[in-house]
Amino acid sequence: MNQNLFPLIELQKLDLRIAEIKDQRRKIPDRIQAIEAPLREAQLLHQQTSASVDLFIKERRSHEQDLESHEAHTEKMKSRLSELKSNKEYQAHLFEIEVANKKRGDIEEKILLCMEKIEQVQRMAKEAQEKLSAIEKTFAQEKQGLDQLERTLSSELTDLEAQQQARSVHVEKGLLGRYNAIKGARKDQALAEIKEGICSGCRLQLPPQLISEVKRSSDIQTCPYCRRMLYWDGQIPVEATPGPDLDKTSALEIGESV
Repeated sequence: MNQNLFPLIELQKLDLRIAEIKDQRRKIPDRIQAIEAPLREAQLLHQQTSASVDLFIKERRSHEQDLESHEAHTEKMKSRLSELKSNKEYQAHLFEIEVANKKRGDIEEKILLCMEKIEQVQRMAKEAQEKLSAIEKTFAQEKQGLDQLERTLSSELTDLEAQQQARSVHVEKGLLGRYNAIKGARKDQALAEIKEGICSGCRLQLPPQLISEVKRSSDIQTCPYCRRMLYWDGQIPVEATPGPDLDKTSALEIGESV
């Protein structure tokens, strides 16, 4: 394998980790938005239930005011009974009072209905508040974890980019340019290790002759399918040199002497 590939292999390890970190950092805002979704829903539910409580309380107060006004009007009507002179007027006035009493019952029923609704929505608002508190706690913990992850990744990225610059200096310029061109075109790794006869970049089977050339040749070989530069991370087996054959006669003599 071409010895110039060794610094490129180390550089690629840095580049791949840098790309991984950048990808993780790009996803953090989406992860924050995802954990905010249940929080926003809980906040909306709490706002709606609280608003419903306020609405029914206002409605109850409005009915109570109507009841007060109606009772005052009814009392005035009753006070006029003694002023009426004819029986016809008296009976008509009694009928008006009866109608007024029925209306009073309708208003009181509305007030009771409002009170039931207030009790119901207050219970819902309490449950919504408890749910919101629990979700806020969970969100705060997860958000803190993501913020810490962002700081950790940012620190690691700064360190890796410094190492990347330092290692790039030790790579032959022409080879570095070729590496960067392939990396830019592939949007990932420019070097591919041969594993079990397969290009680790495109996962396709390589010709045996090409594999042999990668293992033994100092020339840079590329995958015929994905055009990545190939390397083999292993040792070329050295064939054992057989020792000189012993003369059968000599061996026999040695055996006999023993």
